[in-house]
Amino acid sequence: MFGNAVLRRFGLWANDCRRSSSSEFPAPRDKKGAVPAAAKWNAATPYEILATLGEGTFGKVVKVRDRERGVTIALKIIKNVAKYREAAKLEINVLETLAKRDPDGKHLCVRMLDWFDYHGHICISFEMLGLSVFDFLKDNQYHPYPMEQVRLISYQLIFSVKFLHDNQLTHTDLKPENILFLDSSADVEYNMKKKRLNFEINETTTDRLWIGDLRSRTSFHYRVHAALQGTRELGWSQPCDVWSIACIMFELYLGFTLFQTHHNREHLAMMERILGPIPYRMAKRTKTKYFHHGKLEWDDRSSGARYVRENCKPLRKYQLSDDEDTNLLFDLISQMLVYEPSQRLSLDQALKHPFFDKIPAESR
Repeated sequence: MFGNAVLRRFGLWANDCRRSSSSEFPAPRDKKGAVPAAAKWNAATPYEILATLGEGTFGKVVKVRDRERGVTIALKIIKNVAKYREAAKLEINVLETLAKRDPDGKHLCVRMLDWFDYHGHICISFEMLGLSVFDFLKDNQYHPYPMEQVRLISYQLIFSVKFLHDNQLTHTDLKPENILFLDSSADVEYNMKKKRLNFEINETTTDRLWIGDLRSRTSFHYRVHAALQGTRELGWSQPCDVWSIACIMFELYLGFTLFQTHHNREHLAMMERILGPIPYRMAKRTKTKYFHHGKLEWDDRSSGARYVRENCKPLRKYQLSDDEDTNLLFDLISQMLVYEPSQRLSLDQALKHPFFDKIPAESR
């Protein structure tokens, strides 16, 4: 089994954190808050940068060797920019709070090992984890995960994000890139061909979910369209995480993205093609340029319309078989992709869906 799907960046273990003073290390000479170059960093700190794991607008995540402890860890280095510093401080507070509420780590949250302020650069260290769910998929030429892995990863992802929801938190950036396996060593059979990849396939492997913008691939595909987030009732709340998880489950099963577009109007057209018309009441209340009198403004003769017709179809038509597992999976996905947030399945309800009945008690 691929193990348990879980949280990274809202993961913890802040109990053992050090809070080093920036005065311990010489000041970097960076510009506009940029992260210091590896050579300067290696010379000025006890951490040796070995590789870049990901970059984003906030800064970067690097693989480092802690020369004092002799261990390899992941270090998130935030740009010395006020808004990113404040966001990092909030992240640390969340990590510490969740660590206190889950001291045994049963909710599969990532371990924050340490944090410190390096001359304005907030740095947070985490345990080193393996490939992401997306990278594993990509390395297998986008062959979808086996059904049992779809089931287990989905269950553990829902279980972990539910822990956030139970603590009045909303993720808002769930995507396959943010779900990481605990380590890397696997022997997986795809289409009767064995492919050696770095993943341990067993019942005890725990995955982690990383919350953060680490790659160029946008999370646009996994979000409820912004036009449907226009009011307080429709805004960024816990049901938006439910939608994102459903999109991830679809991708695990089929190997490709449900809403493959970067264009707002086209995104809405895809939603209507796959899920049916957006309810009149919601469309009327969006107050955006995409709707007129409660109906999506969309030219059926355009090249975009042709693309949507040729590449999208009603949700149930994506099923590769009509067996019980597939029917249950798509029943669950459809209930998590209901337009009305108040009618969308909650994560507590999702965990009780019959699709997960085959997961043994020891894997829950």
